[in-house]
Amino acid sequence: MPPRYESVAVIGAGPSGISAVKALQEEKIFQTIRLFERRSHIGGTWQYDEIPDPFPSQESSSQQDHEIPSRLPLLRPPSPEDVTSRTGIYEGLDSNVGAEVMAFTHTPFPEINSASSTRQLGRSNPTRPFRVVKKYLEDVFQDYLHLALFNTTVEKVEKRDQKWTISLRQSGHGDGNIPKDYWWEEQFDAVIVASGHYSMPFVPFISGLSDAFALYPAVFKHSKAFRKADDYVDKRVVVVGGSVSSADLVADLHAIVKGPLELSQRWKNEALQSAWDLPNVNIRPTIKEIQTVEKGIRVVFSDNSLLGGVDKIIFATGYKLSYPFLVPNPVTSNNRLAGFYQHIFKIGDPSLALVGQVRAAISFRVYEYQAIAVARYFAGRNAVSLPTPQEQDLWEVQRLQYKGHTALFHEVKPDIKEYFDFLTDLAGNPAPGTGGYPLPPWDDRWAEQGFEILQRKDKYWKSLRRAADGLGVTAAKLWSQQYLPSMERQEIYNAASLSLPVYLKLPSPA
Repeated sequence: MPPRYESVAVIGAGPSGISAVKALQEEKIFQTIRLFERRSHIGGTWQYDEIPDPFPSQESSSQQDHEIPSRLPLLRPPSPEDVTSRTGIYEGLDSNVGAEVMAFTHTPFPEINSASSTRQLGRSNPTRPFRVVKKYLEDVFQDYLHLALFNTTVEKVEKRDQKWTISLRQSGHGDGNIPKDYWWEEQFDAVIVASGHYSMPFVPFISGLSDAFALYPAVFKHSKAFRKADDYVDKRVVVVGGSVSSADLVADLHAIVKGPLELSQRWKNEALQSAWDLPNVNIRPTIKEIQTVEKGIRVVFSDNSLLGGVDKIIFATGYKLSYPFLVPNPVTSNNRLAGFYQHIFKIGDPSLALVGQVRAAISFRVYEYQAIAVARYFAGRNAVSLPTPQEQDLWEVQRLQYKGHTALFHEVKPDIKEYFDFLTDLAGNPAPGTGGYPLPPWDDRWAEQGFEILQRKDKYWKSLRRAADGLGVTAAKLWSQQYLPSMERQEIYNAASLSLPVYLKLPSPA
C-alpha cells in the first residue's frame, strides 16, 4: 500500500528536525525526503555563535522582510542576514535536562561532564556540556546528511493545488566575484516544520526603553546574547525574569556584580526559589520605566523605587513563536500556535505537521516520539486514526479552557505521561521490513531523571545560602572584634546577616 504522502519536506536541522528525518527514512516508503536548514550545519540551538544577536527593538517583528521574487528560479543580490538564526549558547553552558532521559531512546549520551558541573553538582551528574550535545546530534545525523540542504532559508510555505509549495533561498552562490542568493521553488505532498521556538527573543514593552537603547545600546541584553560572566564583573546589573534562564544568570552573576544583583520579577517559578534566595540578590518588582539621565541609565520600578547607575540590564524573558514562512501564519497575538491538534497536526490538513513545538516535556525524547508518530501517519502505518476535524477542534477548545490562550497552551506538564502515551498509541509498532523500532512505554522514573539536575542545583544553591548565613556572620564578627570599635561592629553584623558575601563588605584593615 502506498504512503499517504510520497514526498516530505522537513524544515530545520535541530534535534526535532533530526528526529523527523530519521523517522521518515526508517519507514522506507517515501519517494522524496528533503531537509532544509538555514545555517551551514546541523544542531539547531546547540551550535555556538561567538557573536550573538543584537538586542531586539521594541518594534521588531517575527515576519520575514524578504520580498519573494515573482519569477523563480532566480539569482539576485544577497538578502540581509537573519540574525535571529544565531543561538543562545554561551561558554560553560550545560544541559538542564537529565542526560539519561534527554537522549533519544536509540542512542544514549556519552558520560562526559564539565569541570564546573562536577564542582557544583558532583561527579557523574546528569548534565552534559553543550559541545557534547552538539557532537551527539552530529553523530546521530551522520547517515542522513545526503538528505540535507544547508545555507537554505525557507521563505514561504503555502498550499497550491493540493501541493505544498516551498519558496527557498540559498546563499553562497557565485556570479563572478559577487555573491548571490539563489531563489527557487519545490513542491511536496507533506511538510514537517521543526524550526524550534528559541530564535526570536521576547522583550516586554517598557516606557523609555527604546530611547535609552538608542543612547546606551551596550547596557541592554537579552539572555540569548549572554556569552560570558566576565563581562559583568563589578557592574551594577539588573536581571529581568523568573524562570530557568533567569535562575542560571543569577547563579552565574550574584557573587561578581557590584552591589546586590537586582532581580526584577513579574512572576517566578517557585521550583527555582533557591536561586532567588542566593546571597547578594535583591528582589524587585517589574520595571515601570527606564530613564536616561546625565550619568546614564536609571530604572524606575513599579513600586516607584529608583535604581541609578545601571551598567547592564539582561532580559531573561523568553521567546516569541516565529513561523513567518507559513501561509497563513498560525501564531496568535498571545504567542500561541493556533489550529494544530496535539501541537502537531494542522487541523483540517494533517499533511502539515510540527515536531518540537511542545514545552516542559522531556527533550529530545518527546521530539523522537512526535517524529515517529508523524512519520508513521504520513506512511499510512499509524496504529490508530486521528480524530475527525470536528473532534480536533473540540480538543483545542478544551485545551484553551485548561491552559489558557498564551504560550502555556503548549506546556505538556503535568500531563507528560498522558502525552507520551498518546504518541505511542498513534505510532504503534513498526511495520515489518522497515528500520523502525517500538517506542518504549512511558516510565515514571523518566520524570524524576529529567528533573534531577534541578534538584542538584537546588541543593547547591541552598549550600551557598547556608554558607553565607553561617560563615558570613562568623567571619564578620571575628574580623570586627579585631579591627573595629563597637559602634561599627554592628554595621558589619547587619551586613553579614543580610547574607551579602563577606568579601564584598569587609574592607582591608589599615
